[in-house]
Amino acid sequence: MSTYADKPDKPLNEYAIPAACHHHDALANAECHFSCLSLSLSFLNLLVHIYVGEENTHWLLHERLLCYHSPFFRRVFYSKDFEASQSKSYGLPDAEDPPFELFVGWLYSKTVKPPTIEKDIGLLLDLYLLSDKLEIEKLGGEVVDAVRNYYHNQETYPGLRRVQYIYANTKEENEMREMMVGCVARFLTLGDKIPAHWENALKKNGQLSVDIIRSVQQWHLDQRAIPDVRDLSQERGREHVGFSKVERPLSSNGIKEEEEDQHSGLNSNGST
Repeated sequence: MSTYADKPDKPLNEYAIPAACHHHDALANAECHFSCLSLSLSFLNLLVHIYVGEENTHWLLHERLLCYHSPFFRRVFYSKDFEASQSKSYGLPDAEDPPFELFVGWLYSKTVKPPTIEKDIGLLLDLYLLSDKLEIEKLGGEVVDAVRNYYHNQETYPGLRRVQYIYANTKEENEMREMMVGCVARFLTLGDKIPAHWENALKKNGQLSVDIIRSVQQWHLDQRAIPDVRDLSQERGREHVGFSKVERPLSSNGIKEEEEDQHSGLNSNGST
């Protein structure tokens, strides 16, 4: 007998119902079709009702498929301690409709639609947070890869608002955090200036600053490629003394960089 911790043998969409049986006997063939029909009807009894958001948007989903992928829903529907295990209904009032719709799409298609513009990243981040809540590591990993590929293909980096959003809604040792911090570490290391809004953010968020250093340490750089300021011979060749500069807080078109950064990723050269 299944307990709340048990994972179904396989998801519902892997249970194949044969279109026809290859019996020579007509009666046996008819009995087989009747058996298949009964199996199909039994699946209809395995549906659960999920209510999403403040508007209680109603979703009717296959219980076995849902619980196969989500330990969260396994506890909800397979535990006798939950009323939902009897009523076959559960509410997610804090969830939002758009990311849950993407989740249902992934649940039945096993694909995450790749982003085509930076605006799509926001919805994918919400989908990632939903996957974190539902404890679906596979979906979360696919979302991280989709976001990673977008920034790589577009030769941009995550903006400050995207990073702050993830930090505000996740805990340490989070895969999306790690990917975004790695991007930011590269962006700041390759630049010759620090954007003013990034300077302010790093001053206020000590954890982000620490994580950037930890990310750089994971590069395992050859020490010969890193200037050694203790070496007087190297210091004599320096043209400028002091730290890199901080960029002015306004871009050339007069828009605050924080606002630009919210709507578009940072280009590889550091501009927006």
